[in-house]
Amino acid sequence: MRRGRFPFGRRPRSATVSPVGVRKSVAALTAVGLLASACTSPVGLPIPVPDSAKYGADGIGDPYFPRYGNGGYDVSHYDLKMRYAPDTDQLAGQVVITATATTPLRRFNLDFTGLPISRAVVNGSPAQARQEGAELVVTPANELTGAFTVEIDYAGVPKPINSILGDGGWLHTDDGAIALGQPESASSWFPVNDHPLDKATYDLAITVPEGKAALSNGVPEGSTTADGWTTWSWAERTPMAPYLTTVVIGDYRITSGSHKNLPILTAVAASMPEGGPADAAMARTGEVADFLETQFGPYPFQSYGGIAVADTRIGYALETQSRPVYGPSFFRGADSTWVVAHELAHQWFGDSVSIGGWQHIWLNEGFATYAEWLWEEHTGNRPVQSQFDEVYRTMDWSIPTGDPGPANIFSGAVYRRGSLAVHALRLEVGDDAFFTILKTWTAERRNNTAVTADFIALAERVSGRSLRPFFDAWLFRTTQPPVPNP
Repeated sequence: MRRGRFPFGRRPRSATVSPVGVRKSVAALTAVGLLASACTSPVGLPIPVPDSAKYGADGIGDPYFPRYGNGGYDVSHYDLKMRYAPDTDQLAGQVVITATATTPLRRFNLDFTGLPISRAVVNGSPAQARQEGAELVVTPANELTGAFTVEIDYAGVPKPINSILGDGGWLHTDDGAIALGQPESASSWFPVNDHPLDKATYDLAITVPEGKAALSNGVPEGSTTADGWTTWSWAERTPMAPYLTTVVIGDYRITSGSHKNLPILTAVAASMPEGGPADAAMARTGEVADFLETQFGPYPFQSYGGIAVADTRIGYALETQSRPVYGPSFFRGADSTWVVAHELAHQWFGDSVSIGGWQHIWLNEGFATYAEWLWEEHTGNRPVQSQFDEVYRTMDWSIPTGDPGPANIFSGAVYRRGSLAVHALRLEVGDDAFFTILKTWTAERRNNTAVTADFIALAERVSGRSLRPFFDAWLFRTTQPPVPNP
């Protein structure tokens, strides 16, 4: 998220966790016995596996948000079909989920915030489905082992999610809707395992009134119109974390073509000035991505793009996979490509290589903020070192970057101090080793998840030296660390 998403370097609108944002507590999990972990995820997070009851856990085990996501299964694909009527704000959807049980399941949960369910089918047989707060509890006719499919039909008026970042989830607009947000949002418009640990591929087909655009992630697969309705189809064939999904519906100027033999599609809200800063920034998407490719390695996805929205409730920009969404506040100056550099850097850091838990968010935001510095230097503006020097002088070191706490995942400790740690690593190991570390990270962890310990281990392997004291000072202590002498 461009956290600068609040114009960079500024703090988010909320520094507290809302009741919806942190909807599940460790105490609640302990009460139902779900913290007795019987296995560990590939990145070291405990995945709660219940005992002989064979109930999938109602949380994936994230220390900051214990009931985000769910345990007991792994999703490989979502096939999502939706029909939305802006005049009535009615959303009708059907999702077909392809998953694999990681333990025998008599019951499992999906994250879903309340739209009425009309049908639930598991492996072709009717299943029970009941809403419990932000959870959809599904009981299949038969115990699940191995691969299975879930079909859910639902309809109603979707609700926003107010989380740490601000307004998100499904937001009705004057001309349509915008669905996005972090750390959770997808669960406001489809049943999902809503945590970055469970990445999956997607097909999305969105039907809207003729004349409206319905934009989403991945490769555009065209549109068809019948009886006054147009269905827009999208395919994301590279695994994607749920919070990186988006739907943007309304009146937009769309520019499409190809870039390096891949489709590129950008869109700007029709209400924004034609030829203005938003159009200019979106037009440079390919150029910015090409520069970042020289720094981070090959572009990781099958399409390029960006969407500039006009709704002032979107006070941030978000790295929605392959097609970031930018709020209107970023297009008030002459040159907004710095925020494009930030969100496109996330395509490597956060989207392709996703975090295994929200305490590791500096692996997303520290590198994306550093990409701004690299872009500024590349375009002949401020050198990276001078940007580092200024931030270092004014940094508040009281919050540790590597474990900021759930209320501070969008704070300066993650963005600004995170970028300081990235550049300090460059000074510590030298340019050759530094850029080798970055490109090795994005190559070896592509389409996967990772945690801070993984990055430290890689940096030590590539540099051939112990870096634990360095990372301890720059990521975890609450006093100003010394600047390495290059």
